[in-house]
Amino acid sequence: MSKPTCLVFQTYNRLAELIDSGVLTHPRVKRRAEDLLDLLKDVCTGSSGPNHLQAILKSVATILIEEPEAFSGEIKRIVGEPLESHQEVFVSHIETHNCPTGDCDFLTPAPCQMACPAGIDVASYVGLIGEGRYAEAVEIIRRDNPFPWVCGLVCTHPCEFVCVRGRIDSPIAIMNLKAFAAERAVSERTYKNPPKAEDLGFKVAVVGAGPAGLTAAYYLALKGYRVTVIEALAQAGGMMMVGIPRYRLPREVIDREVAFIEELGVTFRFNTRLGRDTTIDQLRSEGFQAFFLSLGAHAAMDLGIKGEKDFPQVIDAISFLRHVSKGERHIPGKTAAVIGGGNVAIDAARSLIRLGCEDVLLLYRRTRSEMPANEEEVKQAEEEGVRLSFLTIPVEVLGADGKVTGLRCLRARLAEPDEKGRRRPVPVEGSDYVIELDAVISAIGQRIDPEGLDSVTDLHWTKWGTLIADTITSATSAEDIFSGGDLVTGPATVVEAIGAGKRAVEGIDRYLRGLPQPKMPPVPSRRMRAALSEVPAQTKMALRRPEMPFLGPERRRITFQQVELGYDEATARQEAKRCLRCDICKRCGKCVKICREQMGIDALQFGHVDFGTPGLTDFRITAERCILCGACAANCPTRAMTLEDREGERVLSLCGTVLCREKLETCHRCGAVVGPARYLEYVKKRTSAVQEAFAGSLLCEKCIRQLTAQSKSGITIP
Repeated sequence: MSKPTCLVFQTYNRLAELIDSGVLTHPRVKRRAEDLLDLLKDVCTGSSGPNHLQAILKSVATILIEEPEAFSGEIKRIVGEPLESHQEVFVSHIETHNCPTGDCDFLTPAPCQMACPAGIDVASYVGLIGEGRYAEAVEIIRRDNPFPWVCGLVCTHPCEFVCVRGRIDSPIAIMNLKAFAAERAVSERTYKNPPKAEDLGFKVAVVGAGPAGLTAAYYLALKGYRVTVIEALAQAGGMMMVGIPRYRLPREVIDREVAFIEELGVTFRFNTRLGRDTTIDQLRSEGFQAFFLSLGAHAAMDLGIKGEKDFPQVIDAISFLRHVSKGERHIPGKTAAVIGGGNVAIDAARSLIRLGCEDVLLLYRRTRSEMPANEEEVKQAEEEGVRLSFLTIPVEVLGADGKVTGLRCLRARLAEPDEKGRRRPVPVEGSDYVIELDAVISAIGQRIDPEGLDSVTDLHWTKWGTLIADTITSATSAEDIFSGGDLVTGPATVVEAIGAGKRAVEGIDRYLRGLPQPKMPPVPSRRMRAALSEVPAQTKMALRRPEMPFLGPERRRITFQQVELGYDEATARQEAKRCLRCDICKRCGKCVKICREQMGIDALQFGHVDFGTPGLTDFRITAERCILCGACAANCPTRAMTLEDREGERVLSLCGTVLCREKLETCHRCGAVVGPARYLEYVKKRTSAVQEAFAGSLLCEKCIRQLTAQSKSGITIP
């Protein structure tokens, strides 16, 4: 598959080629074309502002109206037509300062930001944490995610899976840094809401107070809308509140961040279920002009085995965790089995341990390597006493006198991978056996509970029971109804729901203001270019990802107290400095190639820039081999590699990592700087004949020029 080409970059290059070709012979046309080229260059390099698009449109229009068709026709074809057909791409570059294709060097986004469903500018806030600017870091996060503290504790952190530092040793602990910054900002009372826009007068109803709904409410309120959240439960938070145990996510954290949303004027109607306590038509009669449906996946999938519905000790994990979150702390049995291999199953098993179950067995039909649960959560569950049983398929719940007595299971083996690469468990004939136990918790999946939604007409549904909504605008088949989160995607993560809520706001905003809807998916915005922290190469390589301190297993087994104790300030700042700043270095490898192939030095051991077959990376090797010629810095397309003379030294750095530094030598005749000894030695070998003419003296370029002129012609030049 060919790599997509950036239309903005292509337009800039084509106009530059037209100007260079000499076709524009009229001086005024050429000057106007060059001015237009400068504007396009600004867009490609992140220097553009809010007025650039209008300036470009005006420039093209002026050329078309006032210049001869022989010249203007070409400019219309090269610039005017792409602007007319794909104006949103130009707007996206101007507003986000990111180019998803990476063709515009300075706008190449960092992998961590592109992997984040909420599009958070990770590199910038990590950089700010490294400088101790925690409130600013939180402000950057909240421009894309109103729950930095929540996500710092429970995010699935897809950003870390693509972290380039992981190709060297371990990914940056992005999630943990986010939690540290948010907690510190709250503690120091520097966690603030941004200013709201003026009241627009429109009323929007958000149905569902989970992460998607609360995110939509937050950004709509900031834009000046009057937002009311309709929630069936008695508190806000949705699955964050009733689906994630307190030992992972204390409810005080949710309450704190929800309070900031309330502070913006968002109102809540709790214990109000759509279809039972209110309807969309009733809300319309109250003056609401747009709706965002964001109901979570609060219903559980059935096991579909014999005996499942016959005993009260067979409970689905969603109901079990909800009851625990509401304060129900009775154990369903002394010996319990949890069926499933995902995060919900692990949450249920660990909660059973904390409630006092003497034996908790987690049954999964595949092997450990196929478990979808977070690896760290599985490890912690085992530390707390949860036993894992793999390749086990439950087939019948056994019981007597209304009580569960056991679970009949079959052993399984894995078949060959299917077309998706997943290995299906196959029961082993005659391998059935019985596990004696008192309770069964099923955690094999969640689904949407459609109760109440049938009162909403004109909605279209998939065969899987999810609502159909536009992937770009979040609009449903009903004109004033938008939707996102679990209701559209099926069960997903907190950060995916947050991303869905944020996307919907753009669609709702444009609908209410009568603006055309976007045609392309949103591109994450680069919020700033945080200053680089100077770190010696030795330190950069020696730093290791810090371990998260945990509450001891003995304590964890008897309390719902938060397990993760968090980083201290020194640890957080040091971890932030491990970041490679991929928002600046696009990892094109030009520096490596030039050093090796053009200069013949091979001083840059950057194996991490090779996406196909990553090799060894060792920033320390540069100091051993580099001659500080600056060829790498001169050819770096993003200025990630820099060479500067300061305080008597020449210093080569990559995004703040000091790769090599050496004392500068001076001219024996005039005292001017001539470069470091290594570089001079390199030049001397290449120009030995010239050097001999001046009896081995170390001379600057200016003095060599003067002495050469004097020796050859007797002329003295300035």
